[in-house]
Amino acid sequence: MTRASKPTRGVVQEWSDASDWCPVSSHPPIPTRVVLLCGPSGSGKSLVSARSGLPVLRLDDFYKEGADPTLPQVPGSSDIDWDHPESWDAAAAVAAIERLCRTGRTEVPVYDISLSARTGENTVDIGRTPLFIAEGVFAAEIVRRCRELGVLADALCLSRGPLRTFRRRFVRDLKEGRKSVPFLLRRGWRLMRAERSIVARQTALGAHACDKDEAMGRLAAAAAGRSTTLRTAA
Repeated sequence: MTRASKPTRGVVQEWSDASDWCPVSSHPPIPTRVVLLCGPSGSGKSLVSARSGLPVLRLDDFYKEGADPTLPQVPGSSDIDWDHPESWDAAAAVAAIERLCRTGRTEVPVYDISLSARTGENTVDIGRTPLFIAEGVFAAEIVRRCRELGVLADALCLSRGPLRTFRRRFVRDLKEGRKSVPFLLRRGWRLMRAERSIVARQTALGAHACDKDEAMGRLAAAAAGRSTTLRTAA
């Protein structure tokens, strides 16, 4: 598949007009649906996705590049806020999900987190699979849009607790050389303090908060064609 990163938080404006994308009523029946899997950076999204056995679209590959002038900054700092949804290209992510649902195939960027840059393009081909996972820290931002397009099977938000998430995230990011150690420490401390508000935001956007065991159960239910109750974001 593709490579990915991980971050999470911030406030963005709601989608304003569904007609900016395309009218739902004109779409033919959709053969495939998606489970959106979000959660704080380090919450175990990639692990759950891998264990599910389902095809996976890595939404973190849709980060903007480091030179993009629209990237937000951490207040009071020169650091880019990679945990703010505006650091991510939501429109491109939704377009890729819709193409996968309708055709089983799409082109996606390959993103190098250590370089904050796209280094190429990759083809994701899920064939005739009726269900796949789209996982990333900003997945909750597109719950409503995927529901409007008729492609949403479920939306899940993983949480394992601020301290456990901090440890897992720091070890992973350090091992992969994602950013400098000082940056990782500053970011990790900030995210640990914000984790509860991150989860609250993602659930308010329509994702169901759960641990990995419940997530695996809901994924199995969706794969078997059993419906789950989706919350409607306010």
